[in-house]
Amino acid sequence: MKPLKRPVRRGLLRVAHVAVSVSWLGLTVGLLALGITAFAAGDPATVGAATRAMKVFGDWLVVPVALLALVSGLVLALGTPWGLARHRWVWTKFWLTLITTGLSVFSLRPGIDTAAAEKAVDINLVIAPSVASATYLFITAISILKPWGLTRRGRRLRFSASSAKSVDARSSRQTA
Repeated sequence: MKPLKRPVRRGLLRVAHVAVSVSWLGLTVGLLALGITAFAAGDPATVGAATRAMKVFGDWLVVPVALLALVSGLVLALGTPWGLARHRWVWTKFWLTLITTGLSVFSLRPGIDTAAAEKAVDINLVIAPSVASATYLFITAISILKPWGLTRRGRRLRFSASSAKSVDARSSRQTA
């Protein structure tokens, strides 16, 4: 089998990153719906079913999807001209993704495990997916809008590149 050409590889990586990121948003909206259901339900059977469903999401999907979003975003940032620390929107996405991944692993999953064991949900399992969903919507918005311009490092790199081009252009004129 022939290796994939660079544009195909990059396209597949972009599609994978978008698909995983959208999946993470959908997962948190699903957790939010289950959390609200369990929190508002007076019926122990409904609470038990909702917390068991949350546990399945937490055990099998939250960590892999979060890590895939983080890793695919890092690979895209480091492997494209956007860079990781050149543009404020990419840098913001990275830190928000890193923070939400950490919170998913170290706070959300243990909270879901506790709720499933006790068959009771406190307000934290409604707030956490709400904040996560809002964060992922914000990350999606800045991915599309690309606001805020270059970081200090990005301006420095752009200036260096433009200086090098002008030196190269003058050198080629002088030797011609």
